[in-house]
Order: sequence, then C-alpha cells, then structure tokens
Amino acid sequence: MGKQFTFYEFFAGGGMARAGLGDGWQCLFANDFDRKKAKTYAANWGCEDFVCDDIRNLAPPEMSGHPDLAWGSFPCQDLSLAGGGAGLRGDRSGTFWPFIAHMRELRELGRAPKIIALENVLGTLTSHKGADFRAICQTLKELGYRFGAVVVDASLFLPQSRPRLFVIGIDKGLSQPEAHTIPNPTWHTPGIMRAHEALPERLQEDWIWWSMPDPAPRRQDFIDIIEENPRSVSWHTKAETTALLSMMSEVNLAKVETAKQAGIPMVGGVYKRTRYEHGIKVQRAEVRFDRVAGCLRTPAGGSSRQLILKVEGNKIRSRLISARETARLMGLPDSYELPTAYNEAYHLTGDGVAVPVVRHLAENLFEPVLKLCRVKEVA
Repeated sequence: MGKQFTFYEFFAGGGMARAGLGDGWQCLFANDFDRKKAKTYAANWGCEDFVCDDIRNLAPPEMSGHPDLAWGSFPCQDLSLAGGGAGLRGDRSGTFWPFIAHMRELRELGRAPKIIALENVLGTLTSHKGADFRAICQTLKELGYRFGAVVVDASLFLPQSRPRLFVIGIDKGLSQPEAHTIPNPTWHTPGIMRAHEALPERLQEDWIWWSMPDPAPRRQDFIDIIEENPRSVSWHTKAETTALLSMMSEVNLAKVETAKQAGIPMVGGVYKRTRYEHGIKVQRAEVRFDRVAGCLRTPAGGSSRQLILKVEGNKIRSRLISARETARLMGLPDSYELPTAYNEAYHLTGDGVAVPVVRHLAENLFEPVLKLCRVKEVA
C-alpha cells in the first residue's frame, strides 16, 4: 500500500501515533526533546525526519512539505489530577503554545495542515474550571479550524483502562461527512457534553460532533499479554508477595479470595496508593480483576509502577509488570524495539498513545475527511 497521506508528529516519544497511522501515512517531520525517547524512535523508525530538540527551538522552515495532519500529544503533567494544576500555564503542558505558534506560521506560509489532532488526559476538560479547554477551542478557531472532541478509552481495543481526550480540528475550507453533526454517547462523554455547553456561542458555532463506528468487541484480556518468564523483571519471593497482600484492605483481599475461587488463572493489576484511614496516611495495595490493567503511568518512584498478581487457585505470585507487557498494553508489536533499561521502557510506554486508538481515529475520521477533500479537488 502506497503512502496516501502525510503528517507531522510533535511530542513523538517512541512514535506510537506513527505506528497507529500505519503504512498509508508518510512522516514528513517528527520531534521530541527527550534524547532517550529519540534513540528508541530512531531504532524503530529511523532518524531521517526526526529532530531531537525543545519544541520552542524549532522553526517551520526546517519542517519539510505540506502535511495533511499535525499530531500533538503534548505533555499532560500540568493537566492531570496528579499534577500541580498549572494547566496550560505550566512549563510542560504549556508547550501547547509553541506548538500552536508553529501551526500559525505554517498557515502564514500556506502550509497549514488540513487536520490538527491533539491528545491529552481528561483533566484537560476541567483544568482551571474549563478555561484551558476553552482556550484550546478558541485557538483552533483563530487558526481557521472547526473542531470537536472525543474521549476514547484504550480498553475498547486493548486490556488497559486508558481514557484519553482527542481534540480534532479541520480546516474550515474542508467538507465534513454529514454524519458528524450530532452527539454520539460512545465518544461524547458527560464530561465532553458539559465542556461543550460551557463554551460561548461563538465557539459552539464551529463545533463538530465527531463520530465513529463502535469497534468490534475486544478479544484480548490482561492475562493474554502476560509473560511467564519476562526478561526485564523477576517474580517476587513468597515473602515479598505476602508483604504485598498485607498492604491490602479487606475489600481488596476479598477480590483476591474471589479470584482464587474462579477455577481459572486470574491476573490482576496492582497499584500502591496512599490513603487516609482514620486521619492517618496509610500505603495500600489496590488490585483489580476486571480483565484489564490499570492505566499505565510514567514511573516517578516505585508507587507509580504497576504490579501484577497472578492467582491460580491457592497459588499466588506477584511482580512488577514487564517492559514488554507495557508495550503490549499500548498495542505495540513484539518486534518493536524497547529501551534496555526498565524505567526508560516504562517511561516511554506510559507517556505514549495507544496504537489501535490512533488507527481507529485515522480510519474513521482523518482518512474519510482527506479522501472527501481530494475528491472535491479533482472535481
């Protein structure tokens, strides 16, 4: 299949948006400031179109071609519930603004992308009481785009709970399929509905209710991606597993007991979290056995690295989730080359975008819009 469409990938990390777009898309330019991620990107995709530098140091003249799509998974730390609440004013999530500056200059050069896709955490909708989401919509409008947003949980495609917000803008000169005119409850959550209602009328006028078909039922469960003999981590000793179980509340221990009675091997994802009990801080291990992993997060110490608990009758084993398992939870093939160091691999995958989610967006939103555009151009 030849390359039909072109794209820029900002905040590229290991190139997971590129993996999701697929073989029909040609990368014209990619960027990330993290040298470790850049090394992994080069190992998997080559470095011909990749620039490792702070986005603030880039300039559109060094970005080749005229892209159909500009993808921007800008940093989430200042927008997430775990962050400091700085929002788009923060040093990290605030890199949204130099991204927009590049889009503005591309417009002035006559090379503006037909589609802009932004990906981030759900906290973007409510950051600063909705002011940050409103600023994103206002900025897209000023750049000459109509826009809309969808929430897609990776659990629709992969055994990982990972809901993410995608704000998608298309050039006002492009046509959109007629179906994209009303809300769809699969993709438009109550949070999106509230965020839309809070927008001023001048922004609602340019809103698009993006819609897509529901994906086929997920066939893969968490247990299906588990390695028996992982290279990057080791199974805990019995004493370590006992210590982990001792950190569980009665509610979570009851989940383990239920898993023991299931009659089949069960795998649960475990996170250590600090809870207040009777006014005292207590570190608890919390487990889920709902066939999906908890959301992968960038490791900032042991408490944010997910563990697994494998239960086979009365036999219980535990360990850190392996680097390859985290890659599988993001939809990356086993042929994808990961960093050798465990924390680097976890950081790469925890910061990424789920590959099949990007493919679904490309197949059902980006490509139909671009194909319709080309039909009209030929006509």
